Amino acid sequence: MLPEDTASAGALTPDGDAALAVAEPLAEALAATAAAAADATGADGAPAQAEGAALARLYGEPLLRLPTDLYIPPDALEIFLEAFEGPLDLLLYLIRKQNFNILDIPMAQVTLQYLKYVDQIRLSNLELAAEYLLMAAMLIEIKSRMLLPQRKAELEDEAGDPRAELVRRLLEYEQIKLAAYDLNTIPQVGRDFVRTQIFIEQSLVPTWPEVAAVDLQQAWLDVLKRAKLTQHHKISREELSVREHMTGILRKLQSARFIEFADLFDLAGGVPVVVVNFVALLELAKETLIEITQAEPFAPIYVRLAYSPA
Repeated sequence: MLPEDTASAGALTPDGDAALAVAEPLAEALAATAAAAADATGADGAPAQAEGAALARLYGEPLLRLPTDLYIPPDALEIFLEAFEGPLDLLLYLIRKQNFNILDIPMAQVTLQYLKYVDQIRLSNLELAAEYLLMAAMLIEIKSRMLLPQRKAELEDEAGDPRAELVRRLLEYEQIKLAAYDLNTIPQVGRDFVRTQIFIEQSLVPTWPEVAAVDLQQAWLDVLKRAKLTQHHKISREELSVREHMTGILRKLQSARFIEFADLFDLAGGVPVVVVNFVALLELAKETLIEITQAEPFAPIYVRLAYSPA
């Protein structure tokens, strides 16, 4: 990459030539201005028109003549019209400036112009020129390969263009450069606009947390989950007598000749009462106090007394 502080190494003008130093003409112009200012000074040494004839202002005071020990280096006043960010940037500039077809680069012209620029920067900054010299060697190699006669085997194999790799690199560099330019046009904080910051006293403004319906639902599910972990079941002992149920069944059968099997159970009492009632029914059948009959398969089951009540 070509840094900004290396501009004194030389750069290519739009005509392809290096910029010339203008220190001597500028020094002569400053000397002539100083002479004119000296003529305008009065006999007592005071300036006649200090503000109008001053060459410059130093710490707020007008400077009427040049210092006797002023030295202007020749390289300090060089003018550079172009600055490049590397060898590929320079090559792309030379190609686009002269409207060359990037897929058919005239290597002779481009190489000569490139070497002129490298010669200028090599005079003052050899470290900077190293990167450009590497590209120059590549250009010379490509030109040499193009000048070599092709063998018969190479003609049959249709060898590739030696410039293909260079063209690929140039096209990729141009795409990246255009993309970087587009990104640079996007407004940036601190460069194109500034974010406004307002200080608000937190103690004066109450802040309430934002609660969504999903958060409330999740909190409710967590409460239910904890409630299930602490639930308990109490088992109490209920006194149920089989003899009492046997007596109850006999009383029902005494008032009716036949009673259907399902009608002998009180479902409202729950499972324990039904179980005890069924055990009482079995005990009565075991003691032959009742008869359980069925007319045919899948027919209703009826219960009756095995004896005639008095």
